Amino acid sequence: MGFKLDRVHVWSGEVVDQAGGVSAKLSLLAQAGTNLEFIYTRRQPDSPGKGVLYVAPVTGPLQVRAARSAGLTETNDPVVLRVEGDNQAGLGHRVTQQWALAGLSFQGMSMAVIENKFVGYVAFDTVADANRAAAILGDEGSAG
Repeated sequence: MGFKLDRVHVWSGEVVDQAGGVSAKLSLLAQAGTNLEFIYTRRQPDSPGKGVLYVAPVTGPLQVRAARSAGLTETNDPVVLRVEGDNQAGLGHRVTQQWALAGLSFQGMSMAVIENKFVGYVAFDTVADANRAAAILGDEGSAG
């Protein structure tokens, strides 16, 4: 099995934890023609009333200006790896087990399947960890 792997350059910023908080930020990006492939939000448990929004990709000067006007900045924490390929039963376990055996930990992971394909986003602490994870998947892919 082969995987397609890409480093995702994520933009993030604080949002108000109320109806429309995320929508207001995304509106500015939509007006700039941004075609987002990754949107992730979460509340900030240590800051009641606030959340954080992560999006990608943001490309070109118009989209960058829109992101900045929405209060978003490009972030290196977390380092996000986009993984896609053919789906198989037990795939999530097999991938995370290989990373665990290599001593790799990750901040978060989201995977979804549509028909026989999957796409996932995995957040790592460092570029080195993301690169090691990608190398492991490359080895896994060639081993079949």
